[in-house]
Amino acid sequence: MTEIERLDRYARLAVEVGANVASGQDVLIDAYLDAAPFAQRIARAAYAAGARHVDVHYTDRQLLRTQVEMAPEESLGWAPPWALTRLRHAMDHRGALIQVLAVPDPEEMEGLDQRRLARAVQPELRQLSLQALNQGLVNWSIVAAPTATWARNLFGEPDLERLWQALEAAIRLDEPDPVGAWRAQVERLGERARLLDACHFDAIRFLGPGTDLTVGLLPSSHWVGGSQETAWGRRHVPNLPTEEVFTTPDPGRTEGVVRATRPLEWMGVRVCDLEVQFSRGRACEIRASHGQDLIRGAAAIDEGACRLGEVALVDSTSRVGQQGLIFGTTLFDENATCHIALGQGLAFATLDGGNGINRSSIHLDFMVGGPEVEVDGLTADGTAVPLLRDGDWLLPTR
Repeated sequence: MTEIERLDRYARLAVEVGANVASGQDVLIDAYLDAAPFAQRIARAAYAAGARHVDVHYTDRQLLRTQVEMAPEESLGWAPPWALTRLRHAMDHRGALIQVLAVPDPEEMEGLDQRRLARAVQPELRQLSLQALNQGLVNWSIVAAPTATWARNLFGEPDLERLWQALEAAIRLDEPDPVGAWRAQVERLGERARLLDACHFDAIRFLGPGTDLTVGLLPSSHWVGGSQETAWGRRHVPNLPTEEVFTTPDPGRTEGVVRATRPLEWMGVRVCDLEVQFSRGRACEIRASHGQDLIRGAAAIDEGACRLGEVALVDSTSRVGQQGLIFGTTLFDENATCHIALGQGLAFATLDGGNGINRSSIHLDFMVGGPEVEVDGLTADGTAVPLLRDGDWLLPTR
């Protein structure tokens, strides 16, 4: 199979399963510059699915680097009005959104003032994006482009064939019927979410090397997995791949310490050996061997950035985790193991439309699970119900 044929199969999955583009919809594609070949194939697939118009916006990390190095301090977080108008139009007219990631060179942002880099996140645009997703105002999906840089990061050489094999296994393109395989995966995750909802847990506890963390849940916390639905009823799969079930926690009830079990990539920087201490819901101490100032800067962007907005469970059946790779992009690595997220809570992961969830302009996931981390659900009376041991899911089906 040629490279174009592979990209086309992946693009159809992003359009038909991920965003589930409808005939007559306008489609926004946000892509990194080195993901352009994939973005172009996604645009073709969107038009083939009946899109009325496809608009592609490219982000160049080298321009971001130049901005952080040279722009005035007060302009770092500014978002141009046209970018806000573009997204608002999609929100107002039932548009679709596909984000195309490209894994960065880990050296690309080296030497920058990491606190300035954190401030370049464009909070107003990020907040608008989170509103669109939380309120179901667009059908959307995130995918990652196979690039030589990504292959070099993973394997030490630009071995695209090896990367493709790992990606195809992770996103079920190695199945005879990928669409059917994704329907089954969505149903499996949905059933797992329903089981967790039926348990009415008061909190989730993570216990492992360097980790003893209890994440309190809201009475309205609702577990979600697989697919989501727009405000007008269109189903879509926001992340390709997805292996998680997740909910929104109580932003004031996280206590203890957690050690990240994988590096995470944010704003083009690889953050290593992250440890976070929580007290009364707030991340009161943040340490990392690399990227510490970046995460401290992110947690200070606004009042809610230091609190949790998501807790997610992933077991050893994960297609991503079974690859045995640190993919270097949160899209994949968060679907290899359990994770939590600083920042904005998820209104659609509650039963009351988001009352009491955390509010922030960021949503920053980091991985906290693995075979060495035990995960329990805690009931209101303190009873611990084992959920994960050695990466295996223990909650029985009904």
